[in-house]
Amino acid sequence: MRVVSTKEAPAAIGPYSQGIVVNNLFYSSGQIPLTAEGLIVEGDVAEQTHQVFRNLKAVLSEAGASLETVVKATVFIKDMNDFGTINEVYGEYFSNHKPARSCVEVARLPKDVQVEIEVIALVK
Repeated sequence: MRVVSTKEAPAAIGPYSQGIVVNNLFYSSGQIPLTAEGLIVEGDVAEQTHQVFRNLKAVLSEAGASLETVVKATVFIKDMNDFGTINEVYGEYFSNHKPARSCVEVARLPKDVQVEIEVIALVK
């Protein structure tokens, strides 16, 4: 088991790691729209979703994986009415490669953000 940590994504805000590699699989912690410096990206759900993907790309890269090797994504959203917007941004990052996905509305997310995404990916 290998802990994944990069300064290119926000540090964990609790007792967990940015991700873990076990055998040839990478499991990310949920990424929220924080900058690498730990600041919340203000703005609409589209801007927040783009920041989440910047964070995911950073931790995936550090793990030796990429968006193209993601096999499963779980999307947590604050308001299901934002599904269409989030889905549109999601489709920009997963256009040809389409991993399995779950999407659920939750009562509240850390720091009251609008979206959080976690992934499982194959490590190259």
